Amino acid sequence: MIAKDIMTKQVKTVSLDLPIKELAIFLVKENISGAPVLDREGKFLGIVTEEDLIFQDKKIHLPTFLNLFANIIPLGLEQFEKELKKIAGIKVNDVMQLKPQTIVQSAAVEEIATIMSEKKAYYLTVVEDDKVLGVITKRDLIKAVARGKIW
Repeated sequence: MIAKDIMTKQVKTVSLDLPIKELAIFLVKENISGAPVLDREGKFLGIVTEEDLIFQDKKIHLPTFLNLFANIIPLGLEQFEKELKKIAGIKVNDVMQLKPQTIVQSAAVEEIATIMSEKKAYYLTVVEDDKVLGVITKRDLIKAVARGKIW
């Protein structure tokens, strides 16, 4: 079995400028856990998932400062700035994952399961030539198991 055999082909996508509240409504209405983000020409830019929305409610961790020979050195300042931007985000562009794990349609199911398990990437976009061909989520793998297609 390969990705092409188990992927969801009717993919719901979103744009960069979709407001966060509308994204949440869209995910609930469509009963999906995420969506690829496309530019106006349909080019794949990244993904946005439920986890990205949940991130907005997390506690922010303030950066640590190291006092070394009367110089104050910030530790984790870059990560702090990224988290702050994501927490304060109002559009998909602010919270999306820019370089998510992607796969090709010829990827073996074993490879997909390994990626999901080891990298904790549970929403995989099937992309070729910057075009979205499908998505595979944990649910797609479970459906394939239930149908007896794998294992």
